[in-house]
Order: sequence, then C-alpha cells, then structure tokens
Amino acid sequence: MSSETRHGRAPDGRQAIVRNIAEVMWQELPAHHGGALSKLLVRPENEGAKHVDHRISCYEPMAYVAVHAHKVQEQIYHVLEGEGLMEIAGERRIVRRHDVVFLPPGIEHAIHNTGLERLVFLVITSPPSDD
Repeated sequence: MSSETRHGRAPDGRQAIVRNIAEVMWQELPAHHGGALSKLLVRPENEGAKHVDHRISCYEPMAYVAVHAHKVQEQIYHVLEGEGLMEIAGERRIVRRHDVVFLPPGIEHAIHNTGLERLVFLVITSPPSDD
C-alpha cells in the first residue's frame, strides 16, 4: 500500500507529492556494476519533473559506474555515508561523508566504492535528459 500523497496543483497541472523512499525500488542502471544501485526518486517519468532528476545511490564495496560524460547535464553528488574514489577528467580523489561534487557538462567522471562499507550518495541532475 502506497503512502504517497499529492498536494496542490500547479498551473500546468502537475502536483506536489510526498512519498516515502521505501516505496521506490532499487535499480542497477546501465553501465553500473557490482551492486551499484539507485532509487530514482524524482523524475519526469514518475513525478512530472521538468528540470531535475533526483536519486539516491547505494554502492556496495567494489561497485562502480563506468567513466562517462554528459552532453548538456549538470550533476551534483552529495556523499551521505562511506567513502570511495571519484574520478574527474582522469584524476582520482577520495570522497567521503558530506563531500559535494559539481560536474558541468562534458567532464568525464566515474565513482567507485573503494571503501569497506556501503557508499551512499545523492545525485541531482539538470536537465533530466541529456538530449
């Protein structure tokens, strides 16, 4: 049973929502490996968001996403738990709790859980599509 509630209606017909994170299933997305899981929390497909994609990711030790870049998307990573290596333009840097990473379009990047515990982080992307 869903506890999702919708509130108010914007002029374009979209509604504000409140949903518990437990209602969203974990997914292993393309190019994510070894237990690199994400919950897609706010997206055009499920909430009608036009300008943002918001997700939480949980990577088991050794999990990673392959090096990639986005054409037009900006991304923010906010580490909540654990530690790992963030690769940005070929350079690696340790990231841990409360580190925030901003990635403009066109910058190759990847994240690897090289720690001993789960690496949990938020990813906020705008716009939601890289077209």
